Amino acid sequence: MTFVEILLLVISVILLVIAFMAVTAEKLIHAVLYLSALSMLSVVAFVLLKAPDVAITEAVIGSGIITALFVFTLLSVERKKGKTE
Repeated sequence: MTFVEILLLVISVILLVIAFMAVTAEKLIHAVLYLSALSMLSVVAFVLLKAPDVAITEAVIGSGIITALFVFTLLSVERKKGKTE
């Protein structure tokens, strides 16, 4: 096994662990942060797999825009919930 294959194996295991943590998170904000970490780690995996175009797209859309959208949505829902109670 080469170093890249071993690194990809380790990243794959970490991706599975982070995905499980995202699914089982008690708070929604923690789940969003885990999903962001999952997306950033998948960017590393795509770079190692020599797919830089996919890595750039995942970094911009998956890690950046989607994470920001989830965080702003959670903050908006919490503000509206606080006003109604």
